[in-house]
Amino acid sequence: MRSDKLYLVDMVEAADHIGRFLLGISFERFEGDELRKSAVLQKLTVIGEAASRVSAELKQKRPEVGWQHIAAFRNMAVHAYFSVDWSIVWETATRNTPELRDRITRVLREEFPD
Repeated sequence: MRSDKLYLVDMVEAADHIGRFLLGISFERFEGDELRKSAVLQKLTVIGEAASRVSAELKQKRPEVGWQHIAAFRNMAVHAYFSVDWSIVWETATRNTPELRDRITRVLREEFPD
């Protein structure tokens, strides 16, 4: 079984990838780019999957992360892939993901200081 630390690192790395995928990109360009949309959605799914696998103990200790919202987005992306609202994906990727990355980085630093 993987450790919480590794799941958190997965989340940060996926957020970093999303940031690189969208650097200098407008919503209009994003919306017309199937490859970029697929890549961003896949990384958001990785974030959601990793968040769902973090231990209950860490989730209880660090509720500020918003674990349930992250997992809910992942479930929507995976189970409703045929009706993805790309404006929600864009908002999640450009606004929520950088904030989440900061929270996860803080959790890593405070909970796993090695």
